[in-house]
Amino acid sequence: ANALFNIWIKYKPRLPEWYYNEKLLKIGDSLAQIKEYKLALLQCYGRYLQQFVSGSLDDIVDDVHQFKTTFFPNGFRDKNAALTFHALQERNICIYQVVCSSDRNLQNQESLQTCFNILSLLRLTMQVALPQENLCWLVYNGTIHIYTICRHLMMIGQSAKVLEYLLWASICMESSIPLLSVRYLPWRATLYAAVSQCYFDCQASVHGEVFARRGLIKIDELKQLENTSSSSENSETKKIFREATLKMSVLIFKRAVYESRRKPKTQVRPKLRVSLKEAQNLPWPRTATEQLLTEMFDGVAAQFLAILEALSDSNRRVLHPAPPVPDEVEIHNVISELFFAGLEILSGNSIKKQEELRPPIFVITAGEKGISGDAAVKFVKLAFSYEEWDVFDSAIEVVVSFLQTQDDPTFKKAEMELKLLTLMRPLLYPGKLKHSVSITENDTKETCISQGSEKKQTFRKGSLKHEEPSHDLIVLATTVFSCVSTSKQNIQPDEEILVDVIKFLWQKCKTGLHRIQMSGSDYLKYIHKYKAYQWIHILWIINEVIQKSSIADTNAVMPAEVTLCLTAVLENIADS
Repeated sequence: ANALFNIWIKYKPRLPEWYYNEKLLKIGDSLAQIKEYKLALLQCYGRYLQQFVSGSLDDIVDDVHQFKTTFFPNGFRDKNAALTFHALQERNICIYQVVCSSDRNLQNQESLQTCFNILSLLRLTMQVALPQENLCWLVYNGTIHIYTICRHLMMIGQSAKVLEYLLWASICMESSIPLLSVRYLPWRATLYAAVSQCYFDCQASVHGEVFARRGLIKIDELKQLENTSSSSENSETKKIFREATLKMSVLIFKRAVYESRRKPKTQVRPKLRVSLKEAQNLPWPRTATEQLLTEMFDGVAAQFLAILEALSDSNRRVLHPAPPVPDEVEIHNVISELFFAGLEILSGNSIKKQEELRPPIFVITAGEKGISGDAAVKFVKLAFSYEEWDVFDSAIEVVVSFLQTQDDPTFKKAEMELKLLTLMRPLLYPGKLKHSVSITENDTKETCISQGSEKKQTFRKGSLKHEEPSHDLIVLATTVFSCVSTSKQNIQPDEEILVDVIKFLWQKCKTGLHRIQMSGSDYLKYIHKYKAYQWIHILWIINEVIQKSSIADTNAVMPAEVTLCLTAVLENIADS
């Protein structure tokens, strides 16, 4: 930083102003590319903007006139105007990256406020640049930056606050004539989808569907215009329109599949759920949900995507399984039918039943055709989240078989996550059909077993010491440790799943450790007599996993509690 500072001070008087400014920003761009955001911010973009304002830019966020007079005193035709716009935009992105580097999950209120200030400045910059067609590149880049920051904020529950910025980005794409071309339609559809998703996150599904339908109309208008201006439509253009239409249709289906089944409160509702087992051998479409899927989407890949979107809920966590909300018979039926259809597609049976398609050898693929591996994994996680255990048991066999044949790190990560779900299930729901995972040094085998007779269950429970952790709990702890510590490719399970597994282990561990700590002077004797040392081993694993992962970034209290508890236990053992 000092070397760069000295260079600028030394050469500024010797170079033409336009040349100096151009090189200043180019070096800033190079620094940003190698992720030296702070250096680029202070020594390049910030230095360039100092000629206009010495204070904080946040003071002029809401004043368009002041913004124009401050940064563009000579108007937008000035030769330095484009450089100034570029510096303003890149400065905001550098600030965002600096904030993320110190607070990745934006837990501090100050970090959140900084992000919203950045969004406001980006919007203001785009507002000023929008009437200038030659600055359409800046508007386009601005929409990308707004989307990136908003998606980050949506992941931490800020959908209601970012909605206005995503709406603004969408309107900007519609208001700039150069950006209305087919070339930019995929990005415009992505922005439309993000706005609709915000509405769904805010429990305003009606508005989400309305905006998706509006997007569909805009896409159709562009398609008609394209057909009028061009006699022949090439395959690439057709693909663009097809994918954009699919994005909107999926979001329309997200609400329509439920609303089409709701009945007025005055109407008597059936008490029994529809028996899907009876419909299993019927030709596709077998249910009202499958009928709607067939009417709205061509091909199993699009149908499966619609199913995933209809089941997705940003308020759900995978390892916090719960029944659907709201608790209505029709909603339960639709969700069961969605899983029923999804499993049929995943297994390949639906393709065989739809005459217009040829049955492939394997439905799940790592490429573009068929159902992606990521989508299949998400389906299994959703089945776990909704407590659809029959679907979970059937789907996980198909998906794990696929994942085990793949070498991609993404799929290895997914395999870890499904392994953890399988191990968590008997702990969350003891006594039900479960998957047993036996772990060795070289291989991990997974089989499906059921609980034995009542006598066998009683014997097993009786043989387990009250103070001793269960075998399933020990296997879960050693597996999560293996996932985090011994991965050759430095890949770890999804942070949400990892955090929930560690929280679960910690809560179980607290009870066992409390008994050890209450044993008084017979501390060491108690540990050996009741094999309570296994609780200490689990506690050590929890501590190691926290140290080797990013859990401390999202929860600072639990790591501190675990460390203090482990320290106290080890000190007591040493003193006894």
